[in-house]
Amino acid sequence: MRLVIQRVNHAGVQVSGKEIASCGKGLLVLLGVTHDDSMEDVEYCASKTLGLRIFEDEDEKMNLSIQDIHGEILVVSQFTLYGDIRKGRRPSFVNSAKPDKANELYEEYVKYLQKENILVSTGQFGADMKVELINDGPVTILVDSKKMF
Repeated sequence: MRLVIQRVNHAGVQVSGKEIASCGKGLLVLLGVTHDDSMEDVEYCASKTLGLRIFEDEDEKMNLSIQDIHGEILVVSQFTLYGDIRKGRRPSFVNSAKPDKANELYEEYVKYLQKENILVSTGQFGADMKVELINDGPVTILVDSKKMF
């Protein structure tokens, strides 16, 4: 599982020109799933998301987590995170999980976050979405569950 996590002041997602979800101060998480991902990957990535200390404390040091600031999270599925561009110029997406599996693990990730009393909103799985954000910092972190050891 791969995540692109961005610290945001605001983020929103539109489908067919209508905003379907948004968040205020917190995190925008773009989430991709590959074939051999499992609940272990979900738990690892969700735990990292919740514990990531990228919000500033009173001394302006990145020392606080999403839970510490009582922030919000917007999670958007993005199969293109497993795009492979090593050959040619057009990405191959053969490493992206099939939609059924990807959606199942995406939903499990969201449930894991919600269990921790975080306000979580989501994009629409499989839809053509327009995502906008105001990146705070900018701060962008990459998480890959296959690189956990």
